[in-house]
Amino acid sequence: MIKKLSSYVREYKLPAIMTGVFVALEVVMEVVIPQLMAKIIDVGLPNSDMGYITRIGLLMILMAILSLLFGVGSGRCAAKSSAGFAHNLRQGLFYKVQELSFANIDKFSTASLVTRLTTDVNNVQMAFQMMTRMLIRAPIMLVFALFMCFRISPKLSMVFVCVVPFLACAQGFIMTRAMPNFRNMFKKYDVVNRVVQENLTNVRTVKAFVREDFETEKFKNSTKDLYDYSIRAEKLLILSSPIMQFSMYTTTLLISWIGAQLVIDTTMETGRLMSMFTYIMQILSSLMMISMSIVMMSMAKTSGDRIIEVLDEKIDLTNGKNPVMEVKNGDVSFKNVSFSYSKDMNKLALEGVNLDIKSGETVGIIGGTGSAKSTLVQLISRLYDVTDGAVYVGDVDVRDYDLDVLRQNVAVVLQKNVLFSGTIAENLRWGNENATDEELVHACQLARADSFIQTFPKKYDTYIEQGGTNVSGGQKQRLCIARALLKKPKIIILDDSTSAVDTATDARIRKAFREELPGTTKIIIAQRISSVQDADKIIVMEDGKINAIGTHEQLVAENEIYREVYTSQMKGSEE
Repeated sequence: MIKKLSSYVREYKLPAIMTGVFVALEVVMEVVIPQLMAKIIDVGLPNSDMGYITRIGLLMILMAILSLLFGVGSGRCAAKSSAGFAHNLRQGLFYKVQELSFANIDKFSTASLVTRLTTDVNNVQMAFQMMTRMLIRAPIMLVFALFMCFRISPKLSMVFVCVVPFLACAQGFIMTRAMPNFRNMFKKYDVVNRVVQENLTNVRTVKAFVREDFETEKFKNSTKDLYDYSIRAEKLLILSSPIMQFSMYTTTLLISWIGAQLVIDTTMETGRLMSMFTYIMQILSSLMMISMSIVMMSMAKTSGDRIIEVLDEKIDLTNGKNPVMEVKNGDVSFKNVSFSYSKDMNKLALEGVNLDIKSGETVGIIGGTGSAKSTLVQLISRLYDVTDGAVYVGDVDVRDYDLDVLRQNVAVVLQKNVLFSGTIAENLRWGNENATDEELVHACQLARADSFIQTFPKKYDTYIEQGGTNVSGGQKQRLCIARALLKKPKIIILDDSTSAVDTATDARIRKAFREELPGTTKIIIAQRISSVQDADKIIVMEDGKINAIGTHEQLVAENEIYREVYTSQMKGSEE
């Protein structure tokens, strides 16, 4: 894990290294100062040598200033390197998420990915900063201070031989018990983020159904679980402080008692005993730093594991060695295609699908809920890979195409229409970032969106709020269709994308497609028969299989499922 994460330090290696250098120099200054103080007390004062005292005093001041400067330098370098490390890591995570396929993303919840990109990266950043400062400072200080203590009095220094193993065992016990609680705590963070995300995204639905109390209770329960695991972990961690304090005071008392006897017996000078006390504090503070670092590292390890889990996720949709870089036409063929979301052939969403669509054809797909209509078309743009069989576009297996090339030529308007914060023009240019204003207008005219855009005061510069909340469902659908058209695709797929528009507008959109896009393959998934009845052929789906293929007239005459849907909708229309 450490090797994987450390690779994201990259251009910030020099500040990270300089942090350690500055910390080491700072420690050297701090270790030497008590020794100089002991010389003033044991040599300068008894001899009343003011010149000696002044020289040593000035040297102490110089070292204190240098220690301050080295401390400032280490702080600045640590801040720069840790912030840069977090920036690279967060960027790497985000890029990885962008590369993941639908199947990969299905393994992680949106809330979990948000937690990993925020809280987990922050924890790892704090640990990195602590490693470059405390975990360098504390061991160096510990070694140097112990060396000076043994140099002053080996007898007094033996106290540490008893204290350090006790502290190590206590910290080991605390960490092994706290780690499982940290892991559960971060899982609960995911749950809290999920509840918050759902409520913020669907706040209108919550209010429409008057479910504020229910959602408040759900949020309260999720935060209570997070609180419980946090408390369990913290109850163990807070033991570190009293154990540390007990060790510090016990060590101080023992050395005071033994040192006082040595001073009385004139086997140790007072100055050396005073410097010994300073080194004791340095040793114990180093141990305290190590203890704090272990706590932070425990939290960071859990966060690091969660980050690595995303970074190491194997992307299941990749380009081949020599990907095809051109889609010749809009022909689509399914050859004995079966598909399972879980890759289990016993749990197939699609089974034995054979289908041929010629370039330029208009094809309607109809079927009940759960009949796998959306699953079928998602295989065309390779949002998922088939479990068995093959899908061909332009007489080439979709797995042989460069993914970007394929998806640029297959425009999909999904069931859930998404607009982003920004102007209408900025949203439309998601389809083609280089589209001219004239191309924007033409695409919107085809999608029957230009008419309502012209009613806005700022027209194409009208700002779309987050999620497109300031436009209606039908307007949002038409903008998404226009955005897809700007790609000038060879295949366009409308996945129930005109359900929120009236039948007259739906008919105008289909008429515009027929007249303006004769060479583009048009695949329309719909619930309304009127949306597909003038298609070149209509596919009837049932339980993941193709039940029938034919024209509207053929299916009305020959297919029971289609005839039943048609009859019920016509009856409803007449009523």
